[in-house]
Amino acid sequence: QVQLVESGGGLVQAGGSLRLSCAASGRTFRSYAMGWFRQAPGKEREFVATIHWLGNTYYADSMKGRFTISRDNAKNTVSLQMNSLKPEDTAVYYCAANPIGITTSSVSYPYWGQGTQVTVSS
Repeated sequence: QVQLVESGGGLVQAGGSLRLSCAASGRTFRSYAMGWFRQAPGKEREFVATIHWLGNTYYADSMKGRFTISRDNAKNTVSLQMNSLKPEDTAVYYCAANPIGITTSSVSYPYWGQGTQVTVSS
């Protein structure tokens, strides 16, 4: 089992940057693909990015070129660097883990963090 704790959210102006981090417990972290999702008020949870345990990455189209996902298997952490933030990026961002691999489907992720709020002001 994997327990996930996100940090790094906050308030930022449009065009700014934030770096989210997710700390994972468990000795099998490197066996999981990690993903970031987000959910804005009144909207469904949305895929952001995912990274395989070997380092392969995949992004939602709207995040390509602005967001970068990375992981440190030695430290059991996964990060999401967010640049050129827009007001529409405002959401609660969730870290998630799955044992399958690269997938954008939230139902494939059995483990979730509690979320961290990101607010982008215009």
